[in-house]
Amino acid sequence: MTEREKMLAGLNYDPGDAELVAGRARAVGLTMLINQEPDREKRRALVNELVHASDGRAAIMPGFFCDYGDNIRFGARAFVNANSVFLDCAEIVIGDDFQCGPGVQLLTPEHPLDAALRRSGVESARPIRLGNDVWIGGGAVVLAGVTVGDRVVIGAGSVVTRDVPSDVVVVGNPARVVKTLPRDA
Repeated sequence: MTEREKMLAGLNYDPGDAELVAGRARAVGLTMLINQEPDREKRRALVNELVHASDGRAAIMPGFFCDYGDNIRFGARAFVNANSVFLDCAEIVIGDDFQCGPGVQLLTPEHPLDAALRRSGVESARPIRLGNDVWIGGGAVVLAGVTVGDRVVIGAGSVVTRDVPSDVVVVGNPARVVKTLPRDA
């Protein structure tokens, strides 16, 4: 099993593996170009080279950073505001009509709790899955392994540490349900 396969399977992997280092270098190069490109259509073409967007129209504002890019899958009509960080050591799968405020972080990597193992440099990662019509307020953080249902609002500055059901508003650190929303027809 390659280190990339281990990474995507949620196993401990060596981030210093040559294939993974090259993948991160590719992402750094593309994100630098995205972050410097003032023309919206040219920026969109670079975004499509970096991530998978089902409609080819994901809008990512400058200041974006990711680990690999090719582990990020957007549904239709995705918008990511400035200075967001999507660390995609595992898959980040996002449904249609995604809205993301500035400074949002989606973080799939995990590091061992055991200090000796952590010093060895190994990492692991768990996927993040966001449903349709998810709106994440500025500065919110979604941690590894979290699944968020459809039509969810995550309040600004919230830290989402566990799964979120559909049709709710969550806020706080750790994020908790504060309101149930009526379901769209």
